[in-house]
Amino acid sequence: MQEEEIVPFAPQSQPLRIGVLGSGSGTNMQSILDAIASGFLDARVTCCISDVPGAKILDRARAAGVPAEWIDPAPWKTKLEGAAEDRYVARLRESGAQVVVLAGFMRIVKRGLLSAFPWRVLNIHPALLPAFPGVAAWKQALDYGAKVAGVTVHFVDAGTDTGPIIVQRAVPVLDGDTPETLHARIQEQEHLAYPEALRLLAAGRLRICGRRVKIVG
Repeated sequence: MQEEEIVPFAPQSQPLRIGVLGSGSGTNMQSILDAIASGFLDARVTCCISDVPGAKILDRARAAGVPAEWIDPAPWKTKLEGAAEDRYVARLRESGAQVVVLAGFMRIVKRGLLSAFPWRVLNIHPALLPAFPGVAAWKQALDYGAKVAGVTVHFVDAGTDTGPIIVQRAVPVLDGDTPETLHARIQEQEHLAYPEALRLLAAGRLRICGRRVKIVG
């Protein structure tokens, strides 16, 4: 029996509208903004929301003219759920976002957000998934003795770093690497991989088939 193909996004005449969630400095969001400014990515960032008051990602967004705000995620410390999740979903919808990009968002997103944007929530992870899920993946790779690390952009599902993979980029682990030097090289590839994945999505070239993502056209 042939697997059903899911088309997460069909190309439109208008730019892809992206809502960003982030907790930190926002370098991945900046790479997306830069890709838009250069013409590589036909998109617009409609809003930036952080769970951390004063996070640098909010400053980056405002400097680019993107509406940015902190929304209280209480009472949860590690996830986005319940009334807090409802507030995030409402703001994303109000901004007109079609796709949600997790850009260093250090919370587990739950069913409410995923059902509000079915197969339109993307995450970036600093490892070649399924290897080294979870936090500090670059350090996991180094401690394990891996010869190759990398980055993965994937659709988000109900698991942790388990969703269908869109784009991966490999990063060699060099002799003498420290967690800091390896992480820095991984971040360089993150800033290429996220715009690449979003460009494929915006062009309607992605098909989800079970656990796999096909690139068509």
